[in-house]
Amino acid sequence: MNVRIENSWKTALAGEFESDYFRQLTDFVRGKYAAGTVFPPASRIFAAFDACPLPDVKVVILGQDPYHGPGQANGMCFSVAPGVPMPPSLVNIFKEVSADTGAPMPPDGDLSRWARQGVFLLNATLTVDAHRAASHQGMGWERFTDAVIRTVSQQCDHVVFMLWGSYAIRKQELIDKSRHLVLTSPHPSPLSAYRGFFGNHHFSICNSWLQQQGKEPVVW
Repeated sequence: MNVRIENSWKTALAGEFESDYFRQLTDFVRGKYAAGTVFPPASRIFAAFDACPLPDVKVVILGQDPYHGPGQANGMCFSVAPGVPMPPSLVNIFKEVSADTGAPMPPDGDLSRWARQGVFLLNATLTVDAHRAASHQGMGWERFTDAVIRTVSQQCDHVVFMLWGSYAIRKQELIDKSRHLVLTSPHPSPLSAYRGFFGNHHFSICNSWLQQQGKEPVVW
């Protein structure tokens, strides 16, 4: 199957794209886009992959579902385009960045500046119906993104995985901890951020570890 995705990912994930489950997933997603409003725009389903080629990955941040409100989802977890109001979880992420590293609050929620530095912003499910959270879960995306996580674990060296919330934390079983650093904490959602996301220091810990591995730190 010819999937429009950045070439390094296309090569690494070729087996997934040719599998029966991915063909069924593709049929499901195409039907959903034809029948109603789905986010992100179809051209941006693989935006996180296009923005951060596999050889460049040095940090993985894992989300669960795209934003399901109009104009929010842009294909990278937690990110919104310039001019779009920041969702509460993203505000809390920036609060922790600021408290942890001293970086000022940014003017917008566009995380493509992180992606350009090797931060891979992956949602476990890559599409969602408008106003229906989790509506595309259990249809095959999770199988695909589990394969993506395993691919990063196997083909990249010294990657920091930031897993926030119980759903993301369960994915650590896919990661070779002898090669990579796995950081876990509660989710940045307003419902849970005060239970340990605030004060987790993931951003400074990440940069210290990257520098120990001879890699450039991320300008958060």
